[in-house]
Amino acid sequence: MTRDCVTVTLEDNVYEIAVKMKQHDIGFIPVVDGKQLIGVVTDRDLVVRGYAEKRSGSTAVKEVISEKTVTASPDMTVREAAELMAREQIRRLPIVENGELAGVVAIGDLAVRQKLEDEAGQALSRISEPDLNETQAYH
Repeated sequence: MTRDCVTVTLEDNVYEIAVKMKQHDIGFIPVVDGKQLIGVVTDRDLVVRGYAEKRSGSTAVKEVISEKTVTASPDMTVREAAELMAREQIRRLPIVENGELAGVVAIGDLAVRQKLEDEAGQALSRISEPDLNETQAYH
């Protein structure tokens, strides 16, 4: 999970969101009021609800925000988060604790975690398997 997230507020506009997305090479930004998550804006939101509707760069965040945001709690397991993301067909999952944004889990985070778990499992199985040459030496 990424804890130090780039965020915007309802006081920002479409242009400012696009600039932040470009600067940070991201396509998803949580919208907060203080630390409380109130929605998200994706690069797709900017295109579909913003530019395709011929809205200007000064258009308010509230015109392009996705307010019905799927979230998870910090105590959710990696498997539960992955299942939720698959079920909801989302690539980023805001983690909310007591109404406040705690971080974001991206599908790439899960892929890296799974790869590390797979590699650790493979290493452990190689360590646990008896070496046939050593086994034969004891007999």
